[in-house]
Amino acid sequence: MKTVTSDGAVLHVQVDGPEAGPVVMFANSLGTDLRVWDPLLPHLPQGLRIVRFDKRGHGLSDCPPAPYDMNTLVEDAEAVADALGVSQIDFVGLSIGGLIGQGLAARRPDLIKALVLMDTAAKIGTPEMWQTRIDGVRSDGLGGMADAILDRWFAPEMRNDAAALPPWRNMLSRTPVEGYVGCCAAIAGADFTASTADLAIPVMAMAGSEDGSTPPDLVRATADLCGAAFHVIDAAGHLPCVEKPAETAALITAFLKETGHV
Repeated sequence: MKTVTSDGAVLHVQVDGPEAGPVVMFANSLGTDLRVWDPLLPHLPQGLRIVRFDKRGHGLSDCPPAPYDMNTLVEDAEAVADALGVSQIDFVGLSIGGLIGQGLAARRPDLIKALVLMDTAAKIGTPEMWQTRIDGVRSDGLGGMADAILDRWFAPEMRNDAAALPPWRNMLSRTPVEGYVGCCAAIAGADFTASTADLAIPVMAMAGSEDGSTPPDLVRATADLCGAAFHVIDAAGHLPCVEKPAETAALITAFLKETGHV
């Protein structure tokens, strides 16, 4: 098991593919761990060096006390890249992972070659909204909030699938409360509107048509902000890499080919 230490937190990292392959780094969403990318990866081209990590407070990474700030989460991703000695990264960020990607692209343009923004935005929600979420999770736990969260994550077909849904409910419910609310606080304080508008790298954005967390219009606004191509994935919610992995991978692959990165 590979780990990287950043600002006192030990982060779980997984690297797959040839050492010399083009690097694609994935950052996942709030309440998930790096396994959220498992359905997607088989649909990507062979020969990529795939880098995934559990952000602090999630998966097998350390869970320091909340709150966290976005700068720390960006520094964590930077630490992973530097520890692995990778650069010229194609960064794929889902939800909070997309915020991390925007921050890293602005902070370290030497690292990021292209950026895929999946169901995310330059600014997500308001501090008041996130404080309400934090208060609810502190009061009821993630198990008590799971139904409402899963309704935003998935389209109806997935939510009604008695065999497919439970693992994702379990992943969410077993996320440490401190990690979840810590990342909520980081999202509440994040606004990359100015720096994302100034990005000088290729960017592609996508959103599930049924996303209840970052609706397509919100994602489209961020795409317009930085001149990115924008795509809607039909019959998918907040996690199109789970519900529509082949379609999502096809968009990512086409973007990487268009930009000459694979």
